[in-house]
Amino acid sequence: MTEPRWNARFSIAAGSEESADRLLAALAPEAAREVPKATAVLGRPSPEVVTIDVRASDPGALRAAANTYLGWVSLALAAESVALRAVDGSRGPKPLSP
Repeated sequence: MTEPRWNARFSIAAGSEESADRLLAALAPEAAREVPKATAVLGRPSPEVVTIDVRASDPGALRAAANTYLGWVSLALAAESVALRAVDGSRGPKPLSP
């Protein structure tokens, strides 16, 4: 990848430390992949918060990577919510709206 010039940071308040753990576990394999025009670095600034730093060589690659990661976040939180309801009847974390 050429030197990244476009950057974005997304902070996700997962609602609990356990939810943040699961979100990191879901996103980690994707962040480890080699992508020609973009990279993502996951962070954990606090127990309930996950950050995604996306770096890209051009604005189109940044947009594509951001959309992809935010879609995975939405999917992971929605799946967790369904699983929690199935286990104990709780509502779980509210999925992100598109």
